[in-house]
Amino acid sequence: MSQNRPRAEVTTPTGNVPERFENPGLPEHPTRMADVDPRAAKRAERQVVTLLLISIIASIAGVVGFAVIPVGTTLLDVRLSTVVLGAGLGFGMLGIGLAAVHWSKTLMSNKEYVEERKPVASSPEVREEAVAMLQTGAEESGIARRPVLKGALVGAAALAPLPFVVPLVGDLPDSWDINRFRRTAWGEVPDGTGGRLPDGSLGRRLAVDPDDRPIRAADVTNGSAFQVIPHGLPGEDGYLEEKAKAVVFLTRIDPSELTISPERRDWSYDGIVAYSKVCTHVGCPVALYEQQTHHLLCPCHQSTFDLADEAKVVFGPAKRALPQLPITVDTEGYLVARSDFHEPIGPSFWERER
Repeated sequence: MSQNRPRAEVTTPTGNVPERFENPGLPEHPTRMADVDPRAAKRAERQVVTLLLISIIASIAGVVGFAVIPVGTTLLDVRLSTVVLGAGLGFGMLGIGLAAVHWSKTLMSNKEYVEERKPVASSPEVREEAVAMLQTGAEESGIARRPVLKGALVGAAALAPLPFVVPLVGDLPDSWDINRFRRTAWGEVPDGTGGRLPDGSLGRRLAVDPDDRPIRAADVTNGSAFQVIPHGLPGEDGYLEEKAKAVVFLTRIDPSELTISPERRDWSYDGIVAYSKVCTHVGCPVALYEQQTHHLLCPCHQSTFDLADEAKVVFGPAKRALPQLPITVDTEGYLVARSDFHEPIGPSFWERER
């Protein structure tokens, strides 16, 4: 590029330049059919009411569907009840949104009101003017003389949150039985699923998920990680629910790196430890394992647990360590659970300590 390129000169415009530009004002609004034709206004009102009725029906259908559709043992059953609830919530909110937009475009005043910027402390006259503008807007919205529309709006707004609120506070059959979290399938040993311990008792074998293949202690090397479930669980009733409660993260850590309290001396085997995968924050599956630090991370809210120190919380919103599954080996070398978890799995709840 040439260094001798001539520099451009800045020129000023010629002629008269105004010191300030006049405010062009607001553009005129086109007249709407509802402003001049009462029939068009009534038709628009019926359309808004229809949208609000759709919202009401969707909200009720979502709640009823969630309460009526049983949560069975298959993934399809679980998804169906969830889809019905979500669809009710979604269409309920969508109906209100569309009704509000259509109402504002066809029935409410289409005049624009501009208030020039003034000092924060307005004079009494300005405040009276603002109140008068609000009253004018309320009158021109037509809600006072449209009782059907007003009733539909109140009904839709009152019912739309139900699909969200009912599952949280409702007393639905079998949905909120917290006692189900006090036990898991590890405490049961159906025929063909147990291994004989040296003391003659039985313990349920640990099996690799989803193959349901019993796992030997020799298969677990330092740093390896397995998701395990109770052996024989896939063939049982309520498989999905029981698996969600009983799923366990299994790994082997050098015994010299483990911090073990005296009461848990026999809960692990030669560095092999097993902890619940259900996060103690809101129940997400913890699954991200960092071999060097022995930290197990929950992907939902980043709660981090130290598996070398009895899965205690080292970061994040969780307040409790992951429950540990007491394990050992049977006479054939397979890993087995000594007992069920010694505490309820999952997030905290009011009746947890009872």
